[in-house]
Amino acid sequence: MFSGAQISLYPMTDDFVDVILGAIGALEPYRSNFRIETDDISTLIVGPPEQIFPAMRDLFLAASRRGVHCVLAATVSRGCPGEPDDPICTPVAGSNHDQPLQARIVAAVGHVEATPRTGQVVAAQFSLYPLGSGHHMDEIYGCIDFLKASGVFDRSKNFCTKLRGDAGPVFATLSEAFLRFGAPQGHVALDLKVSANSPSKA
Repeated sequence: MFSGAQISLYPMTDDFVDVILGAIGALEPYRSNFRIETDDISTLIVGPPEQIFPAMRDLFLAASRRGVHCVLAATVSRGCPGEPDDPICTPVAGSNHDQPLQARIVAAVGHVEATPRTGQVVAAQFSLYPLGSGHHMDEIYGCIDFLKASGVFDRSKNFCTKLRGDAGPVFATLSEAFLRFGAPQGHVALDLKVSANSPSKA
């Protein structure tokens, strides 16, 4: 298994350098479990799929809590056949793909409901791509059913789904979508944008 994300952070402030560099420090608790590489475009994190979204949440919270408009853009992937297996990427634990789709939806909703709140409201839009042959549309429709029951569903948009709410449940919802839908050892990709403190509330 290979799992990770390319993440870019965009603070809308003249002080963007300090915001970005300060936020990168929020990844320190994850360094023992991740390979982290930063360049002038993005930060790569490679590691356990269950910790990818908590790491992104903490990074984004560290930036957005300064009160400036921040956007996080990420491409997240697990099981890419073009990447070698990496020992730091543990198998997806607790995805329960031996369970029927409806049981996975119920489990995902329960996990989101139990997630602590952070006090930071965010909006997110994302697209999930369970790649490969098979019943991928069943997985997508199941994921949509989960999103509508997650408590942070805002609306469907062209090519993506919009979420809104506290950062804790929003990032938990994104993680559950990534982990529980699509083949457990198949290639699943997710394209993501998250915004906080936007001057536009629509």
